[in-house]
Amino acid sequence: MDDLLREFLTETSESLDVADGELLRLETDPNNRDILNNIFRLVHTIKGTCGFIGLARLARLAHAAETLMDEFRNGRPVKSGSVDLILRTIDRIKGILADIERSDGVEPPGADEDLISALEAEAAAEESAPPLVPEPEPLDVPVASAIGSLERELLPGEVPLDELERMFRETAVDAPAKASKAPAAPAAKGAGAAEAEPAAAGHDPSAAAAQTIRVNVSVLEHLMTMVSELVLTRNQLMEISRRNEDSEYKSPLQRLSTVTGELQEAVMRTRMQPIGNAWQKLPRIVRDLAHELGKHIELEQHGAETELDRQLLDQIKDPLTHMVRNSADHGLELPAARRAAGKPEKGTIRLAAYHEGGHVIVEIADDGRGLDVARIKAKAVENGLCTEADAARMTDAQAFRFIFHAGFSTAQQVTSVSGRGVGMDVVRCNIEAIGGTVDVRSKRGEGTTFTIKIPLTLAIVPALIVETTGERFALPQTSVVELVRVRGDSEHSLSFIKHAHVLRLRDRLLPILDLGAVMGLSCHWGERPEGELIVVMQVGSQRFGVVVDSVSHTEEIVVKPLASVLRGISLVSGSTILGDGRVIMIIDPNGLSQVAASRSDKTGEASRSEADAGRGADSNKMSLLLCRAGAQGLKAVPLALVTRLEELDAEDVERLSDRCVAQYRGTLIPILYANDEVERKTSGKQPLLIFSEGERTMGLVVDQIVDIVETAFELKLSSASPDIMGGAIINGTATEVLDVAHFVQRAFGESFDIPVGHANERGGRLLLVDDNAFHRAMLEPVLKGNGYAVTSCTSASEALEKLSGDARFDAVVSDVDLRGLDGIGFAERVRCELHMETLPIIAIATGGDPDSIERGRMAGFTDYVAKFDRNGLLAALREFAVHEDEEKAA
Repeated sequence: MDDLLREFLTETSESLDVADGELLRLETDPNNRDILNNIFRLVHTIKGTCGFIGLARLARLAHAAETLMDEFRNGRPVKSGSVDLILRTIDRIKGILADIERSDGVEPPGADEDLISALEAEAAAEESAPPLVPEPEPLDVPVASAIGSLERELLPGEVPLDELERMFRETAVDAPAKASKAPAAPAAKGAGAAEAEPAAAGHDPSAAAAQTIRVNVSVLEHLMTMVSELVLTRNQLMEISRRNEDSEYKSPLQRLSTVTGELQEAVMRTRMQPIGNAWQKLPRIVRDLAHELGKHIELEQHGAETELDRQLLDQIKDPLTHMVRNSADHGLELPAARRAAGKPEKGTIRLAAYHEGGHVIVEIADDGRGLDVARIKAKAVENGLCTEADAARMTDAQAFRFIFHAGFSTAQQVTSVSGRGVGMDVVRCNIEAIGGTVDVRSKRGEGTTFTIKIPLTLAIVPALIVETTGERFALPQTSVVELVRVRGDSEHSLSFIKHAHVLRLRDRLLPILDLGAVMGLSCHWGERPEGELIVVMQVGSQRFGVVVDSVSHTEEIVVKPLASVLRGISLVSGSTILGDGRVIMIIDPNGLSQVAASRSDKTGEASRSEADAGRGADSNKMSLLLCRAGAQGLKAVPLALVTRLEELDAEDVERLSDRCVAQYRGTLIPILYANDEVERKTSGKQPLLIFSEGERTMGLVVDQIVDIVETAFELKLSSASPDIMGGAIINGTATEVLDVAHFVQRAFGESFDIPVGHANERGGRLLLVDDNAFHRAMLEPVLKGNGYAVTSCTSASEALEKLSGDARFDAVVSDVDLRGLDGIGFAERVRCELHMETLPIIAIATGGDPDSIERGRMAGFTDYVAKFDRNGLLAALREFAVHEDEEKAA
């Protein structure tokens, strides 16, 4: 296949995809001339190029479609049937293009008279409206004599004269008139002047095209392989450097490491593509399904510009298509059923994508009937997946897992779309094969949301290197939450429930696995003299612990595929080469989570009952990081606010515009010292606390990290110092609590004005609703320190579940700008659906727009407080919660 034809196939495929989407837009907005002209130009270009290359069959099809499009341009009303016909033509052209590519450039034989006749009949069905533009003057050459000279049969690729005349006429009409300040050029130089004019005006048509080039995918793959080998070599050199502290190569190696990291990021960006590329065909699929199923469906797309690795993009196209089809068929009701349920006739399927913690999150949500838990449990019992007793005990979330089993379907009849029990198991397998997870949430009558979590790339990943029974393994760091050491005097403890070990971690009981045991090596339960070291991991919504002997270090590893003989091992996802040259296995977190899930099901009831029992006693406990900053006693920081603990080389601190900065992970971050007494080292290392909120990252230098403790937390004294939140007794020692918000404000100069609160008597049970983990972690210590028992929720739906359950709350503090169901909708549902008319609901918002505040009050908010105005929040809680208590007493 020559280069010209290959370029034609690539560009034509892209043009057809664009035409597909534009036709759907034209169907909903038939009077939009811009859309119509864009589609016509695309089809016209395809037809002309086909004729030039000699693809006669494609040219005839495109010509018939172009004729009908021309009727639309001349005023013919755009009808759904006409759009269907053009879409069928585009599908036929795509099929022919695929055959040409498979046959190395040879156009397949066949006739398309069915489509061409239908297109011509549709074009001639009624007389077109008068042209929108006057016809130009006829050509100087007599048409009759020109036709007479072409009486022979046209060869393949030749275009009739009347067609050339028509193309000339369209070009003359479509070319925009350009005003020229210079005198008119002589006729002989007219063409040259016309070509020079755009450049003179600064509108070079090739300027945009010059910014991009086409590169073969194999070239990028080879480049990625070379960078991966460079990363491995970098790791080996860094290992040598670590063993030789005084090596003169340390500084150049550090520079090499930085350059390698930057090169790695640049190459990764070349492989990145917007996820919208995987969504291009979905509007057409939804439209066709809506017609087939007799439903009205609207497809919303958000975050189409979110980028991820091209390899992963190819892997998720089919799962996304299947899940959207499922939402259209299973999820959304027929118009009559939606009317009866008080819903609009048009159902909505919402696609959303965004980045979160080194992953891409994709959500497919519908506002349909939701999953029928009772039917799912009955089908699971019928298929032998569980017993009736197990089904009666399991939660809705556990029951939802059954829909991912092979052969599982609750559809009452098989349709051409779904109902055969295949699909969702394939979706799960495909997503887990690329290191992702899929989770489902649903509420009867309100809809279903599938959440897919996939890594940004599969090539190079950060990993935690652990050791068990003499063997080392790599755990992907994106699934690691924290490390816990369980000793005899530890606040954490191990329990044995229903023949399985669990970890009591703060207010939760987690199933735990011994890595050596699950990998078929020996088990060391209880044999470690210094206590059990547990890596807490999270996959989807499931959290569990993995027992290891030791943790070596963290390292960016290059993922190597497994040999074919090992690919059936579910617990291993690949291998890698460490800096010392050893080959180790990469543990698959999804495989571990499945083992943990089976144990969690056995111990779940006991775990929940014990956790609930402990929650009442420990609701005011917090995890705190204890450190020293100067000579004046201990300092504490809420651990939830600390992103990472690092060791900062004193030489890495630089001055920039009268402030301290340091290079951290490819960017500059501001560096602050906890107070004036903290030692300013000129050499060596110093502890650094990393705080991150969104894209903002800062470092706080202290003298020493002392410990991490979990303790009952209550502020006993307020402080006049802006950098101290207050004083508390922690493990019997008076300790000052650092105010992280103060340091964030100093670092970024933004409005993080959070005045210090004052302790008061115990204020009761609070429900805090905020989907920003950093903001929650800022407010929780303030509320707990002022005597409130705080329960946190990450979404309005989770908060509604807690309010409708057995727990009782004295007040609710909710962010207004929540993702999904926002704060105003949440307040409305608390008042109208849960009938909690007297429950105080305090809104926290970044803006003070009077209209928004009034709308919130109408929805049911008791009061509005500026975000991070802690004094205002505490005052509102004291006023309304106390007022509520007095009313109850009366």
